[in-house]
Amino acid sequence: MPNNTFYNEILTEHNIRPFHKKKLENPDFTLEGVNPSCGDDIILALKVDDGIITDGAFEGDGCAISQASCDMMLDLIIGKPKEEALELADIFLRMIKSKITDEEKDRLEEAGILEDISHMPARVKCAVLGWHTMEEIFKGATEGSATTEDM
Repeated sequence: MPNNTFYNEILTEHNIRPFHKKKLENPDFTLEGVNPSCGDDIILALKVDDGIITDGAFEGDGCAISQASCDMMLDLIIGKPKEEALELADIFLRMIKSKITDEEKDRLEEAGILEDISHMPARVKCAVLGWHTMEEIFKGATEGSATTEDM
């Protein structure tokens, strides 16, 4: 991690003042993601128009890492095609579980600061909750809502 202070500032900012933590009116997709080992529980809502994620939000409660990671994810995927959002999720999940290239990490923008979560096994599920929930929306959910637990 390049700078612990920088990491803490970004994590704190996304946790205390998450831009995307709100109710999204008339979403095309909603899905609940739960991490029972930590108590994280989010509901991810997305608007998609012609395959482009036009808006997104989340509600729920959880630790600083789960809330900040979900907020960073939404910063990254809004405005992108769902295929690119899924590519970014794949990169993020590989980053948390192993190694990625510097070019791939650059694609994650601020979310790349969570790379060292891989050294904290108890926090991995917290960091990936929003990303897994988004993947589940696009890989299996149809328009509407569904619930998933402990992805």
